[in-house]
Amino acid sequence: MARVGSTGLGPASEQPRPNKLYESDEEKMNLKIDSLQQKLNTPRFIYVLTFFAALGGFLFGYDTGVISGAMILLRNNLSLSSVWQETIVSVTVAAAAVLALVGGFLNDRLGRRPVIMVASMIFTVGSLIMGFAKDKYVLLVGRVVVGAGIGLTSTTIPMYLAECSPSYMRGTLVSTNIAMVAFGQFMANVVDGIFGSDSHNGWRYMLGLGSLPSFIQFVGFLFMPESPRWLISQGQEEKARRALQSMRGMLDIEEEYDQIKQTCHELQQEEESRGHKPVIIQMLQIPSVRRSLLVGCSLQVIQQFAGINTVMYYSATIIRMSGVKSDEAAIWLSAVTAAVNFLFTVVGLYLVERIGRRPLTLGSLMGAIVSLAWLAVGFHLSALNTPPIDYIEKGTMASPCAHYRTCNDCRQDLDCGYCYIDLDDAVANASCLPTTYDNPWQATVGRCNSSELPGQLTWAYDYCPTPYSWMPMVGLVLYLVFFAPGMGPMPWTINSEIYPLWARSTGNSVSTFMNWTCNLAVSMSFISLTEALSRYGTFWMYACLAFAGAILLALILPETKGRTLEEVEGLFARPWMGSGGGPPVNLNVKTVQYVHIRGLNRDGRESELDSPE
Repeated sequence: MARVGSTGLGPASEQPRPNKLYESDEEKMNLKIDSLQQKLNTPRFIYVLTFFAALGGFLFGYDTGVISGAMILLRNNLSLSSVWQETIVSVTVAAAAVLALVGGFLNDRLGRRPVIMVASMIFTVGSLIMGFAKDKYVLLVGRVVVGAGIGLTSTTIPMYLAECSPSYMRGTLVSTNIAMVAFGQFMANVVDGIFGSDSHNGWRYMLGLGSLPSFIQFVGFLFMPESPRWLISQGQEEKARRALQSMRGMLDIEEEYDQIKQTCHELQQEEESRGHKPVIIQMLQIPSVRRSLLVGCSLQVIQQFAGINTVMYYSATIIRMSGVKSDEAAIWLSAVTAAVNFLFTVVGLYLVERIGRRPLTLGSLMGAIVSLAWLAVGFHLSALNTPPIDYIEKGTMASPCAHYRTCNDCRQDLDCGYCYIDLDDAVANASCLPTTYDNPWQATVGRCNSSELPGQLTWAYDYCPTPYSWMPMVGLVLYLVFFAPGMGPMPWTINSEIYPLWARSTGNSVSTFMNWTCNLAVSMSFISLTEALSRYGTFWMYACLAFAGAILLALILPETKGRTLEEVEGLFARPWMGSGGGPPVNLNVKTVQYVHIRGLNRDGRESELDSPE
């Protein structure tokens, strides 16, 4: 069922009245009162359900965010090279991408609830493996297992919440999952800070504690219902009615139940007429569904190429790159950025049902572009104002490192590091010393050939001291202030809404796979890109990719605010241009609503929503 010319009032989307002409302001006021009463009567159970479901988002955030601080300890304890650091981070993303595809199949066959419970147990096992890992190979196995859990939850939970939520608060409840992702990343950084002082076993506590919330989620879902829409699609109608009643409490569910039931039955008839082709093939053959898939995948790809998980996975590393020399300080500053991410994701929960998905997404992306440019300028100024090398140590003349004259030149060579005396307000007796790629945390010869350096002697392998270290920090905070409310949650929220029921699992699975694939490409390449393109060049690249993405979304992204899941399908039968939502509705203008029934309006004319692509 799709609606044209709606007033945008909450109950109008919930209870469309075909061919009804709203002529009186009194009737419009009654609709507003009905909407308010619905919100006041929302049962507590839907919030309990959202909490336990969103624990999957917390685990998603914790297990992807905890590695940022843990890596600073791991690279020293397990002698991790740059390649191993990228692998430890990225293998989780690779596993998540593969299981995201599998998750679509499992959601259709088993249901949403069993998949979430299986993912909870996978999280628990993976966290324990990492916590008790004896070497980097066992750690790698634990990261793969945790990645499998992330892939299943990231596909399933937004869809589960969208199918269980009332339409007037669907955006808020689905976005709560991403708010919990941000909260998980914040808590991961707090845990990193707490255990960061334990240089030998701190990382074990950081990685192992993820098993606690995953176990709580598993226990909670023993008492949660299955999605009513999935139950009806499987012919379990009475069970679906009871599940929907538990989610709506005292509200009358008959109209919503009948609407879902009618849609499922029509979809079953359409499926029989379409044959038994794979769902993805059917999606690509139907213009409206093909459009929704393009929008969903574009959102996920642009989210990643705008650099968000570079910032979240490598926040402590980026802070170190900016010139912060203390590992513990870098970890706590990383926690500050994670806190900003969480707080402004909560701001997104407030805005999503007020200003809509489209303006929130596009505004967020434009702010992120400006912030990425700021980061690039900050790193560029740091490179231009780099301290000199004024001390040549004995026995190092044969090394290529001895020929460099500035810290930036020395640092760009992966076989060299910067050794200097830190006088708080100045750098003295600085030299460039050789090191090894596998163990760059001390020089092979010279004054810094030790893990314990005397006095103010400092070894800087991955940064240069600079007066501009504040600029990247400000850039990180600004980036998260803009990115977190919109481009953080909206790709997941919109993807949970835009596919018809028969394609919802597959559509979410494919778009999530695209997210994790691009996530893998970004996380695997970040350190290598900073070495090949320079730090500022890498952030300029992200800014350009985000700008191209903003242009694309401005052309193709519709507004789904205030529409039922069944109504959203009709948005993608419209032409691309101008699908963003149109001008604001004048409440003094008479408005007509139509009901789309199998291609015809009730007056017998072909609906504009059925126009060819």
